[in-house]
Amino acid sequence: MKNFWTKGRIALLVIFAVLIVDQWIKVAVKTGMYWHESIDAIGWLYDKLGIRAEPPTWFYIFFTENNGMAFGMEIVGKLFLTSFRIVAVTVIGWFLYKFVRHGMKTGFIVCVALVLTGALGNIIDSVFYGVLFDESTHYSLATFLPEHGGYAPLFYGKVVDMFYFPIIDTYLPSWMPFVGGKHFVFFSPIFNFADAAISCGIIALLLFYSKYLNEAYQAVIKKE
Repeated sequence: MKNFWTKGRIALLVIFAVLIVDQWIKVAVKTGMYWHESIDAIGWLYDKLGIRAEPPTWFYIFFTENNGMAFGMEIVGKLFLTSFRIVAVTVIGWFLYKFVRHGMKTGFIVCVALVLTGALGNIIDSVFYGVLFDESTHYSLATFLPEHGGYAPLFYGKVVDMFYFPIIDTYLPSWMPFVGGKHFVFFSPIFNFADAAISCGIIALLLFYSKYLNEAYQAVIKKE
């Protein structure tokens, strides 16, 4: 029982910490930036620190919103996607509880908690942001709880994204077949803190616990 409460507290700490950071960043961006406004994050930091050197230009805060999945991928209908996310989070939450209860490895529990919380963070946007905020535009900042109501019904809110890392931003050589002369950006997706939590959790699971996944699953299922 003591082990359960220790691992359970760790899982809850991860969940609350990631949720708070994710929502704080999103609300700050949503209410403090115009839609598609871009800030050179490293240049801003150089100014604050009084550094006079020319900053590298590979990290921007770029405010955008999407209806789709992680990294702005538009695949299925909005209501179906939000409903699917809620079901998925419920299933992952059930497994997380069982993993904690059965004393699985702490690192494994942290990874699952990261995936769960990342998905939950984007669900909050999808379910509530349309009601809580008005529309963000190129010319007006969004406000919290506007008098005239939000920009969309419940479950139809947009997910706020802001992290943009164009590590390589160039034009491909003209001699390259088919793509020569075209604009090329690596890494082009714009994502948020919740997306990062999901990605880090999944990558860590695959790197460090790939052999443990089936064992953990079987342990939970067989003991039920």
